[in-house]
Amino acid sequence: MKKLMSLIFIFTVLVSCEDVVDVDLPDVDTKLVVDGLIRVDKDQEFVDVRIALRETSIFFEENEPVQAESVVISYGQLNNSGNFDNLSSSSLAEESPGSGIYVPDPNFSSDQRIRTTSAEPGTTFILEITYQGKYYFAQTEYAPTVPLDGVRQGDEVFFGEDQTEVIVSFTDNGDEDNYYVFDFMFGEFLTVEDEFFQGQQFEFSYFYDDKTNPGDEVTISILGATEEFYNYMDLVIEQTGNGGSPFQTPVATARGNIFDITGLDNVTVLDNVDRPNDYALGYFGVVQEYSQTLTIE
Repeated sequence: MKKLMSLIFIFTVLVSCEDVVDVDLPDVDTKLVVDGLIRVDKDQEFVDVRIALRETSIFFEENEPVQAESVVISYGQLNNSGNFDNLSSSSLAEESPGSGIYVPDPNFSSDQRIRTTSAEPGTTFILEITYQGKYYFAQTEYAPTVPLDGVRQGDEVFFGEDQTEVIVSFTDNGDEDNYYVFDFMFGEFLTVEDEFFQGQQFEFSYFYDDKTNPGDEVTISILGATEEFYNYMDLVIEQTGNGGSPFQTPVATARGNIFDITGLDNVTVLDNVDRPNDYALGYFGVVQEYSQTLTIE
């Protein structure tokens, strides 16, 4: 009987430990999240336009894809008066229902794809999104870049034996100040500016930690960047520690260039001085990309 009572007591304690504890979480305002980085490959006829829309969720839940009322990209050359001499537009539609991925509308009455010949230095791109009755606006200038001179594997280690060194080289354009963003896959990015090597070839090492094995292929890309995009990426990398793609989980304190201008009369004022909380997370950029693939030995 004593043994039986002991077992009943133990069972009761274990069951009590499985009681669900309800935690009251604070209400948080959701924000639109825009993955709007468009990479331009000049060897292709058309720009690969893909805009991903999601919305921040409450704690412990993944951000969910959302459906917008409209998504439009406009582009052209601005004159000295700040007006477009010629303005073209591309209407986007959801690639598949519920995906939240927007591409040039294949069912539009005319071809909505953007030709790569339209992406030239001095071309301004505008992204307009209408979502849940709000009007979001972003403006950026096309950012060209230079090709990679070479990518090769090194044999140095920075901290531990599990690291893999890759050595990247490129030659800077000496005619202007340039900014670069490097994509090393696995959500790992690096920002570089040409302050100390303008017009010269520059070589640097990057170290992968526990992400590559012999026989793996890694693709390394150099992206053009405006100064604004460079600063945004520099801040996001600093805050995330390169622990995931800045475009998948944008940092709330890293403000991009996508503003909620619903009801504003002057859309040229994009700093939202009087409305500091009216913006979307993420960034809209149109950048040239060159890539090289390396097989890890």
